[in-house]
Amino acid sequence: TLTGMGYSNVQVLDAGINRWVTLDFPTEWGSNVISKNFGEKMEVVHHVPELEATELHARIERGDKLVILDTRTPEEYQRFCIPGGRSVPGGELALRITDITKDLDEGTTVIINCAGRTRSIIGTRVLQRMGITNIFGLKNGTSGWVLAGYELETGADRVSLPEPSAEGVAAAEAYAARLAAEDGVRYMDVGQLQKLQEKRDTETIYLVDIRTQEEYQQGHIPGFRWFPGGQAVQRSDEVAVVRNSTIVFCCDGKARATVTASWYRQLGLEQVYVVDGGTSAWSAAGLDLERGMPGEQPAGLAQAREKVRFISAQELNSAPPKVTIFVDTSQDFARGHVPGARWAPRGWLEIQIGDLASEKAAAIAVTANDEANATLAGATLTGMGYGDVAVLKGGMASWRQMGLPLETGLSGVMGPPTDLVLSGPDRNYADMMNYLRWETALGEKYADLRG
Repeated sequence: TLTGMGYSNVQVLDAGINRWVTLDFPTEWGSNVISKNFGEKMEVVHHVPELEATELHARIERGDKLVILDTRTPEEYQRFCIPGGRSVPGGELALRITDITKDLDEGTTVIINCAGRTRSIIGTRVLQRMGITNIFGLKNGTSGWVLAGYELETGADRVSLPEPSAEGVAAAEAYAARLAAEDGVRYMDVGQLQKLQEKRDTETIYLVDIRTQEEYQQGHIPGFRWFPGGQAVQRSDEVAVVRNSTIVFCCDGKARATVTASWYRQLGLEQVYVVDGGTSAWSAAGLDLERGMPGEQPAGLAQAREKVRFISAQELNSAPPKVTIFVDTSQDFARGHVPGARWAPRGWLEIQIGDLASEKAAAIAVTANDEANATLAGATLTGMGYGDVAVLKGGMASWRQMGLPLETGLSGVMGPPTDLVLSGPDRNYADMMNYLRWETALGEKYADLRG
């Protein structure tokens, strides 16, 4: 696949991970391990204060003065949260905290939480470094809350982020200036950014807008992708896949982008920059901002469309083929698929399709929530020699819009799916405990660095 996309230096590990293990080379498990390891280091080295779920529950029951700030994405927050918590994504904390706390009664405690550990630690460290007192991270986040036997709130709508005051912006900008000096964050002006953009065809350069999705859609610098600041720290290995690359962060000024950039400098990345003045400076230079979300499409999708035949939901329902497959995740499959469809995730399609359709002449319908994913899978099957492949046009949304029957659950899946790394309460109790033990253990090697 990569070679077909034009990559010329592609290698495959001979005998895979099994050979690696037999040679006693080290392995790791989990997702976003770089950031999670870093978070545990911060907790150990800087004595980031934390509070047990049982203690937080006791304080709530007593009626203590508390503010609970959930640093996950608004979407995660709305699924479940600590009762009474409000959504303040991690990348927004430094900009918003002055306004959040200025009218609080004396002695009010600020609690930072996420689903597990990393974003709680990072958020609490931001406030700790700003000099804010009486703050705690909720140890083990919503997972710790559930493990302690308490109920989560679902469907909360406390997600609005009012425009920050001049006082709040000034405090965040002053904090950002200190971070830049202490952590080595560099700034570039609009002219320097334009020159850098000219090199994107020959160099790996990441341009990242870390504001809220609403702000990004209202206007962003052309070429910048959206990745909110808190998530950019949590998922650094997804933002900067090439570790020695140049990374440029942007917001509407300096504060939020500098906070994110400072974390990347602490992670050990060298070429980290912030657009001085952000989108405001770009506009002031007489340059246009782009609106909306870029209509990016996966590499090779246009070519894949030419190789497959599309079928409507009505056609598929009235004349189902011998084999119907669903190529998205196991969670997506369980939430609803065409009756009789078999789960064949895109990443394992070439391995599994022979068991589902042994004859190359077999009629196959490829379905997914995402039409693009199904299209790429359909083109792959065509390239493997399957001659009668159709793709569900419009994805499963078109099937649902027609009011056609849905099958739910993991029908036909013989063992527990291993395609996803579940988080928080999506895990069972044993998995939650194992995960939290693993994550906490990441920090043990930094004990000698504790101040």
